[in-house]
Amino acid sequence: MQSPTLFIVKPKKEKRYDNTKKIGGIDFITSTSQEDHQFSNRYAVVVSTPLNYDGEIKPGDTLLVHHNVFKLYYDMKGRQRSGRSFLKENYFMVDSEQFYMYYNGKEWRTHDKYCFVEPVNTKESMIYKNTKEEPLVGKIRYINDELTSLGLKVGDEIGFQPESEYEFKVDGEKLYRMFTNNICLRM
Repeated sequence: MQSPTLFIVKPKKEKRYDNTKKIGGIDFITSTSQEDHQFSNRYAVVVSTPLNYDGEIKPGDTLLVHHNVFKLYYDMKGRQRSGRSFLKENYFMVDSEQFYMYYNGKEWRTHDKYCFVEPVNTKESMIYKNTKEEPLVGKIRYINDELTSLGLKVGDEIGFQPESEYEFKVDGEKLYRMFTNNICLRM
């Protein structure tokens, strides 16, 4: 099974939602809401790549996908439906705009114009900031080729545009997904 233009994937652990937490060997449900995007499974295992695809991603790799890929929703008549990515059974189709990074078994690599920034703790200053994280400042955690060509590197502290933080948990670490053009300056 192969698409001319789309990646065919399955949700990691065969689950559409990542809404359980193991405590003392028992699985507890942390959310029962299908509408809450924070509990959508964002990890997809590649089943097949598009026809004539010659990139680095291969079957078995893990994609970090948009929160709507696996989500269920209710139509106007109250019927439960799958989103536009649904193919059949537990298979889904993902285009190149719906995933941001891939894991090849060794390391996470960004895709296209996306990069990931880790927030930094609030810095001490004369001005009181009622936050745990410094606003609009972070460190590049996963970089793309475009930022590298501009002279930036992993670990650089950067400033970014307001409202550009799209939060993900990658390997248990809080990161913001951003576009190259969201990065405003190197500190």
